[in-house]
Amino acid sequence: MGFFGWDRAEAVKASDSAAQQARAVAHGAAPASVDLVAEGGLTGAATRLVERLLDIGIDGKGPFDAAHVVAAKALRDAHGDADQALRIIARDHRQLGAAGGFITGLGGFFTMPVSLPANVLEFYLLATRLTAATAKVRGYDIDQPEIRSAILLTLVGADSDDMLRKAGLHAAGGKLSALALDRLPAPAVMVLNKAVGFRLLARIGQGTFARLGRAVPVVGGALGALVDVYMLGRIGKQAAKEFPPVATFGR
Repeated sequence: MGFFGWDRAEAVKASDSAAQQARAVAHGAAPASVDLVAEGGLTGAATRLVERLLDIGIDGKGPFDAAHVVAAKALRDAHGDADQALRIIARDHRQLGAAGGFITGLGGFFTMPVSLPANVLEFYLLATRLTAATAKVRGYDIDQPEIRSAILLTLVGADSDDMLRKAGLHAAGGKLSALALDRLPAPAVMVLNKAVGFRLLARIGQGTFARLGRAVPVVGGALGALVDVYMLGRIGKQAAKEFPPVATFGR
């Protein structure tokens, strides 16, 4: 049993099933209304996670600025230099990740059942906005459904290749941003996004060492900050790779 009530194998199986359904929906072999998988609360958890990442991580809400706002501010601060703007975006998100990881890890074992889920959601919101802002600076339309799916796929790293194969999709040049060229039907995009949600849930709780470290008050805060900074740094580099400048992509 996983930390949040399900284990990795269960979530990966659900992700594979959703990816295969996305393929069927895209090719008209299955109606979009077909149920994904009967996995108890797992399907609902994946749906809620994806909705939050799209609605808040990309579009923003309250004090959490939208990705296009972050991108525009970074470009202003960088005087229009896109590469410098990306460095600013990555730096700012690493700083936010460090603060969030430290605060949620301060309480140690006694607050971990509440603080760890909160930190996981905060981390993925930051990672989503980091990726979306990177795509925006590089010239992509982050309101386009396929680009939004590519943003979510970037969060799962190497697992995205496996998911795309199961979904019968091909990212030209190995870039997830190429999904925009496929113009997937809206129902297929929705199912693919849910497959990403399942895969993200499969990753939650994998960091056993980090979880054990967070069980120690104060030390857990420092470890949480280091882990989040490191992971956001990796995602930032992956986002820059997956979303090359629109003007040069495909050349």
